[in-house]
Amino acid sequence: MEKNDTIFSIRDIHVEVEGKEVVNGISLEIPKGEIHALMGPNGSGKSSLVNALAGHPNYAITSGEVFLDGKNLRELDATGRARAGLFLAFQYPLAIPGVTVANFLRSAIKARDGGDGALQNFRKNLTDKFQLLDIDKAFATRYLNDGFSGGEKKRIEILQMLMLEPRVALLDETDSGLDIDALKIVSKGINAGARNDGGILLVTHYQRILNYVRPDVVHVMINGKIVHSGGPELASQLEERGYDWIQKESMEIAGA
Repeated sequence: MEKNDTIFSIRDIHVEVEGKEVVNGISLEIPKGEIHALMGPNGSGKSSLVNALAGHPNYAITSGEVFLDGKNLRELDATGRARAGLFLAFQYPLAIPGVTVANFLRSAIKARDGGDGALQNFRKNLTDKFQLLDIDKAFATRYLNDGFSGGEKKRIEILQMLMLEPRVALLDETDSGLDIDALKIVSKGINAGARNDGGILLVTHYQRILNYVRPDVVHVMINGKIVHSGGPELASQLEERGYDWIQKESMEIAGA
C-alpha cells in the first residue's frame, strides 16, 4: 500500500439522535498513516459523528456509507466494527469495577482475534506501553478506570489503542481535562499509534493538543457539516480567530 491509499472512507453520512438530525452529510477520507483533526464549537455534531461511526445504538446513521479497508461498516454492529479494526476512545471513559486493566485488555484482544495467538507477547507489550505512557505497572491489577483521575483514564484509553493496534482510531476529545504534562504524554501515545500505519481521527475543540500531535488535515465542523478543510496551519488560525469567521464564510458560500 502507498501512503495515499484510503483505508477509511465516510460518504455523505447523516446521523439522527432521538429523531433529530445532528450530522448532515459528512464526507471525508483518511489514508494510511494519516492523522486528521476534526474541530468545531460545542454542539457542532463531532461527538455524535464518531459515536455513530463506532456503532453506538443511540446514534442512528440514517443514510450514507462508511468503509474500512473496503468493508461496509453499516452492515456491522459495534462489535463487528471493532473486530474490523475500528477503535473509539471515549470522551468520558467508563469505570468497570471488578475487571482489571490487564484482564480487560486480554479479553479485548482475544475477542478481536478469536484466540490466544495474539497474547503470546502480551506481558512484554503491556510493559512497553506502560513505560511509553508513564503508567505505573501497578495499574495492571487495578480495576479499569475505577477511582482513576481524568488524566489516568485518558492514558488508559490510549494504552488500549496501542495494545489493540486498530486500523482506524476515533479519539473523542482525548485532550479534555488534561494538564500540560498529561497532555504531552497522551500526545506521545497518539503519535506512536499513528506510526502503526493505521489512521486517526482526532476530535478536539482546541488547538493545544495539535502543538504535540501534528495533523495531516484539519476539518472544521459546524452545525453538523464540514464547512472547511485545510492543513495544520488551519488549527492555528482557529486558535487566533475563533470559529465565527469560518462560520460566516460558509454561510456566504451557501447563500451565493
